[in-house]
Amino acid sequence: MSQFYNPKRSRNLYDENKHEPYRLSRSKIELFMKCPRCFYLDRRLGVGQPPGPPFSLNSAVDLLLKKEFDIHRAAGEPHPLMAAYGVDAVPFAHEKMDEWRDSLGGGITYLHEPTNLLITGGVDDVWVNPQGELIIVDYKATAKSSEVNIDAEWQIAYKRQMELYQWLFRKNGFKVSPIGYFVYVNGKIDRRAFDGKLEFEVKLIPYEGRDMWVEGVIGKIHACLASDELPEAGAECDFCAYRRAACGLEHGLKQI
Repeated sequence: MSQFYNPKRSRNLYDENKHEPYRLSRSKIELFMKCPRCFYLDRRLGVGQPPGPPFSLNSAVDLLLKKEFDIHRAAGEPHPLMAAYGVDAVPFAHEKMDEWRDSLGGGITYLHEPTNLLITGGVDDVWVNPQGELIIVDYKATAKSSEVNIDAEWQIAYKRQMELYQWLFRKNGFKVSPIGYFVYVNGKIDRRAFDGKLEFEVKLIPYEGRDMWVEGVIGKIHACLASDELPEAGAECDFCAYRRAACGLEHGLKQI
């Protein structure tokens, strides 16, 4: 993985003197929420966090779920999972569906004119209820023996992700239901043997989003990007903790 990591880049950096909107993804907003310093190093100075390993199995589950829901989207009928959980909706059929799903090249976008930041996010799925409200849907995959939920403290990132997507669709003029859903796929690890297959259980978890925080955070992000001062590190940022420890040891060795 290290051979692909560029520790210092010159592209996609924020420059307040440029007139074109600056593209800011959902994942970079989440980075700011976790650690303003890492965000500043990345978006302003061009030093991003080293990438983690690819989650190929998660990506495969995500792709297959999209194909499965697309079958019912084309037929204009609800997925059996919706019926099982009593969700009165069908997959939303729209010409921009593939674009909205493309987090790297497209996504659902909105230009926040006060800051000239182009906010983007790649949604997994969108359903629509009889009232014409869009339902934002996010796919998640894991493998654990216990029941899946979204109650862990670290899963606040999942909830913010849902809320940002809801905000983006509202800003694009759509009527959006406050209730979104996580399609949570759990690989069963309590089977006697692998036998060349992995069995999954699928759970639908509702979540009532509250997107009131988004506008304020965008303003803080703009102020951070426009500043010439390095912001404070996130209180629980492992990357910053590592840098502090490593720099301290390196400085001590240089004194010997």
